[in-house]
Amino acid sequence: MNTALRRNRDFALLLSGQLVSSAGDHIQDFAFLLLVLAMTGSAAQSGLVLGVNTAAYLLVGLAAGALADRWDRRRTMIWCELGRAALAASVAIALWLDRLALPHLYAVAALAGVLHALFQSAATAALPAVVGPGQLARALGVTQGTLNTLRVGGATLAAAVHGLGRTAPFAVNALSFVASAAALRLIRRSFHQTAGPPAPGRLTADIRHGLGWLWRQPVIRVFGLLQTGDMLRYGAGYLVIVTLAQGVGASPQQIGLIFSAAAAGSLLGSLLAGRLAERFPIGRIAVAMLWVEALVFPLYAAAPDALFLGLVAFAESVLPPVYSVAMTSHRLAITPDHLRGRTSAALDTLTMGALSAGTMAGGAMIAAWGARPATLVLAGWLLLLAVIAAAARPVRRAR
Repeated sequence: MNTALRRNRDFALLLSGQLVSSAGDHIQDFAFLLLVLAMTGSAAQSGLVLGVNTAAYLLVGLAAGALADRWDRRRTMIWCELGRAALAASVAIALWLDRLALPHLYAVAALAGVLHALFQSAATAALPAVVGPGQLARALGVTQGTLNTLRVGGATLAAAVHGLGRTAPFAVNALSFVASAAALRLIRRSFHQTAGPPAPGRLTADIRHGLGWLWRQPVIRVFGLLQTGDMLRYGAGYLVIVTLAQGVGASPQQIGLIFSAAAAGSLLGSLLAGRLAERFPIGRIAVAMLWVEALVFPLYAAAPDALFLGLVAFAESVLPPVYSVAMTSHRLAITPDHLRGRTSAALDTLTMGALSAGTMAGGAMIAAWGARPATLVLAGWLLLLAVIAAAARPVRRAR
């Protein structure tokens, strides 16, 4: 973190709150999987609980973005954190009383997804007001790097807290949300760069206004579609890598290390992202990322062991954070303050939907063709995206 960001007390509070809250989420997601598995004996039910959380996020994403622009963003984020604290505490209390039922967990997962969508829209829209335009790329890089650091050790942390007892993960998560809300309360700066939220109108009209503005921005439109295509591959690639690892005899621990290597690559990219995003045009970064992915991804199919898979995962994961920071800082810089929540939510909904669809498509491809042919199909898809990016005029001219 450079000197200007280090001295920005409000950014430090915003980042620390997000870090604590995200750590709690890692702990709770791990506990959710084990808890549902213990209650039902079904791995499918465990995955379904987390799927409900994602589905809720997707269903309310556009509305959440419009509300984040309409309401006071700091107050919205604080209430979202307190609401998620209450949800986590309800699970801890139900477990302590031995009264927890499966519908309770589904309800918690769905409501948490709604609150997360609203919180994330408000947080992304508020960042330019907290750090200022000159520090936006660096702030995004620091935020992404911090959260990727947590990803590397998240599973170990979650397992350690779970070892304290089955109520501990949910109690810790509740406290993490309260801590995040307290940090937000201490921030002095406004979360709006304009005088305040615009006068409320019809929610559907607000959503259409945001989507219409996005579509009229050729650079954001093209990059958003390219990112959606890349997220389709990312969702499918997760299952492909797991299946390939099993095919070379990797243990569950080794599979975990493969994804830890990917997280380490993302961490390295995040540390470089702010500086590279300021130095190179976004179009050049996007084309470089897609070509590197297209050339590296086929190596998964040739991997003889888990170590090679981990090295490929590391190499493939370095550039995407650089692109993400460049694209997000560009979008936030040119988007009017009163539209930032809904435009951020629209793109998040699009990419998360692509991620979910890709996961389902990956399972179908593996079942139909096997893991190695599926890897080559995905590599061909990445090659197509790279060619489109290199040929598209908005990409070449983007600065």
